[in-house]
Amino acid sequence: MNDNNSNTQKSTTQWMDVLADNLTNVYTPGFRENKVNFKTFLGGVVIDNNVKNFGQGKSVPGTSNENLFFEGSGFFVLRNPEGKVTYTRLGEFTFDKEGVYKAKDGSNVQGYILNDKGEVMAGTKSISADLFEETALKGGAMSIPTTNIKLWIDPNNGKFLGKYDEYEIKNDGTIYGKADGGNRSVPLYKIATANFHNPSGLYEVKDGVFVETDDSGKPVIGRGEIRSGLLEQSNIDFKNNMADYQMAKVQMELVNALIKTNKDLLQSAMEMATQ
Repeated sequence: MNDNNSNTQKSTTQWMDVLADNLTNVYTPGFRENKVNFKTFLGGVVIDNNVKNFGQGKSVPGTSNENLFFEGSGFFVLRNPEGKVTYTRLGEFTFDKEGVYKAKDGSNVQGYILNDKGEVMAGTKSISADLFEETALKGGAMSIPTTNIKLWIDPNNGKFLGKYDEYEIKNDGTIYGKADGGNRSVPLYKIATANFHNPSGLYEVKDGVFVETDDSGKPVIGRGEIRSGLLEQSNIDFKNNMADYQMAKVQMELVNALIKTNKDLLQSAMEMATQ
């Protein structure tokens, strides 16, 4: 009975830690809610699994139009300074002084180079939008190499890439260079997004940043819209997490009371045995 109570006490402590982490990050942009599953066996109750909730979070205003909100299923694709591909929901991106589009942790936001028709370029060959979508659903499009997105400003004329007065990020993730007072709009890059058949299988290398695993499977294209100037809020359900935390506290009080009772009974039995 003591082993049962001890296991339940340990699992309840872990549960409370997970819930406390959720509640602390209610207002952290891009934070994914943690959920736990339990299993019961002869030795008591233990946490079986701690999984991420990848459901949609609400949008909040960003700090600039460089920030992005992904409304849909999937992740933005990054390449960290070590060259490893990672995935995130947090579009807290900005262009650095060299014009490279970067995440807050220094990783480079990934995209595809487009031709003037808006078609993805794979080396010297272009891929039509229809073919890109068709192969993407099968995972094929993700084999097209991504690239760093760079909109450097020409110091001689102050224009993006020496040609464009401004840029615009459309809902399909296409970055356009705009010139002639906005009358000329040229597609430059398409922001890369990825999704997984089992996103719960992703491994979180640091807060909000994930890498693929055998459990997650290989990436396919993300499905949804990209909105400039917004960020995704955490997807935590505050009310439910608070209710669960109160339930966990009650469970902990009951378990602690049972453990104390068992200790008292054991102490009494030992005292009687020595009389």
